[in-house]
Amino acid sequence: MTEPPTPRDDPPPVGDTPSAAGHGGERASGETAAGPAPTVGPGPSIGTGPGTPPPPGGTPPPPDAGPPPGAYPPPGAGPAPGAYPPPGAGPVGPPIGYASSDDKTWVLVAHFGGAAGMLLLGAIGGWIAPLIALTAQGTRSPTVRAHAVAALNFQLVLSIVGLIGWITACIWVGWLFLVAAWLLGVIVGIIAGVNANDGKFYQYPFSSLQLIK
Repeated sequence: MTEPPTPRDDPPPVGDTPSAAGHGGERASGETAAGPAPTVGPGPSIGTGPGTPPPPGGTPPPPDAGPPPGAYPPPGAGPAPGAYPPPGAGPVGPPIGYASSDDKTWVLVAHFGGAAGMLLLGAIGGWIAPLIALTAQGTRSPTVRAHAVAALNFQLVLSIVGLIGWITACIWVGWLFLVAAWLLGVIVGIIAGVNANDGKFYQYPFSSLQLIK
């Protein structure tokens, strides 16, 4: 007796294909028939891990980091302290040869003032400035007194010579005395003032005639 044909199994519907492992479940997400999809991620960082050498050229500074400390002073910072004295600071200490700036000023008044008195007032006016310096500062400063006395004695001698020349101006010898006293008072007064400006004591001519001590 002939057996009836065995019915064939219908093929499984699309989407119900057994998994690659043969367990009948759905395929894992991200997998294809050829295998799992490759993982794409960030590459290895350079110079960030411990022991990793820095990139060639060193680590670049972050943006807006500014210059390294000590490279140069910032704008408007001015010179470094102690580089040079600020404007208007003036010299440190008294002038050379004097105890103070006032002493030097009065000494210059005595010498240059004598020459100016001779130049402006004639052969009998050179003693005025040294006398003013002696009266104003001579009792306070021995240095000023020494310079003023020397200038005053010299100018007094020339003033006497000039006075004699002015009295005897009716003869030519009087004019000679007058002009000689005038020129000598101006020239020697300037020389004495230049030496006093350098802190030196100038020995006037006729210094042996001490009319004022």
